[in-house]
Amino acid sequence: MADLDPVFQIQRVYLKEASLEQPNSPAILLEQQQPTVDIQLGVESSPVAEGVFEVSVTATVHTKIGDKTVFLVECKQAGIFEIRNLPDDQMGAIMGIACPQIVYPYLRGNVADVVTRAGFPPVHLAEINFQAMYEQQQAQAIEQAAAAAPQVQ
Repeated sequence: MADLDPVFQIQRVYLKEASLEQPNSPAILLEQQQPTVDIQLGVESSPVAEGVFEVSVTATVHTKIGDKTVFLVECKQAGIFEIRNLPDDQMGAIMGIACPQIVYPYLRGNVADVVTRAGFPPVHLAEINFQAMYEQQQAQAIEQAAAAAPQVQ
């Protein structure tokens, strides 16, 4: 019976990708205006092997003064998870909520570190409610499917 017990284990958490651009330095560094900051987040998952999945969370931080970029940082933090013997209806929530919650704190630290090493005050990403984000994505998918379905009269 032990072979049918649910399994959820973290195999590894790692920084998969990091990039920094400062296309308007050094001139932009002399500007006195406060920059605007746009932060985008994304979650992806993919199978690696039987019962093993990679889940990654990407953050893109684009800071501008007017129409000029101060800096653009993109980091992708990933984790490898062993997930076995769970009902199919629970897999989406595990991949969209539980795994990103484990990976996200590492991403936050790496974004702040890259920005600081670039010579700027750190950008601290806010805490994210991955359950609310997942539920919103599920609701949007249902709406899109309903809109795409042919209307029968």
